[in-house]
Amino acid sequence: MPLSSGTKLGPYEIVAPVGASGMGEVYRGIDRRLDRTVAIKILPSQFAEKPAALERFQREARAISQLSHANICQLYDLGEQDGIHFIVMEFLEGETLGARLAKGRLPMELVLRYGAEVAEGLEQAHRMGVVHRDLKPGNIMITRTGAKLLDFGLAKTAQPVMPQSSGLSATMTSPNYSQPLTAEGTVMGTYQYMSPEQIEGREADARSDIFSFGAVLYEMATGRRAFEGKSQVTVASAILRKIPEPVSMHQPLAPPSLQHVIQER
Repeated sequence: MPLSSGTKLGPYEIVAPVGASGMGEVYRGIDRRLDRTVAIKILPSQFAEKPAALERFQREARAISQLSHANICQLYDLGEQDGIHFIVMEFLEGETLGARLAKGRLPMELVLRYGAEVAEGLEQAHRMGVVHRDLKPGNIMITRTGAKLLDFGLAKTAQPVMPQSSGLSATMTSPNYSQPLTAEGTVMGTYQYMSPEQIEGREADARSDIFSFGAVLYEMATGRRAFEGKSQVTVASAILRKIPEPVSMHQPLAPPSLQHVIQER
């Protein structure tokens, strides 16, 4: 049952529902100690009794807690009261990139701006050893200050990438994964933006996020999904076997360097 306005969770007070994210319900709330508006993500009761779901919920908080970056939604708190598990985060005003793309492709200057901001946030996550595993337009918020990464509910942690590595193109070596939530062979994420190894149920690393980022960039520039199909099976087949049409076919103003970035994802 959704929480009603005025519900108290420690120092936090529920104001109104905002929406849903993965297995969580998101509310606008107030931190009464600081008189600060916050986002409160609740694990619904039907999931709270499932150990794997609860661990995934808590893992999201642990993943975000490692990250401090202008292009990643900030974590404030993690708590539990009367059987209600919740995460308190920065409240972001704006719209998701998915909602914006429903209106059509972005102007090229915004593609480059938001693309760079997402890349910077993703690079920081990878440097801290966090792989998102569900990068998609719905998990990117566009605010007045820029793009921010959201929803690390499927994230996993690994050995951090050392600072001397070559940025976003680097891969994580010698992984030291925490206890996995899913066995190899389980498909995790959103099909249209999955990497080939995710489609095949293999282990995902930083390169998987970079592949997904390329698919997101393609959609930002063209207004079309890089991989399409009438079912999950046909989408999966396209990811494994097809190369998307060049960006320039749908966006003549796209610089050749953008096509290179997407192809080299």
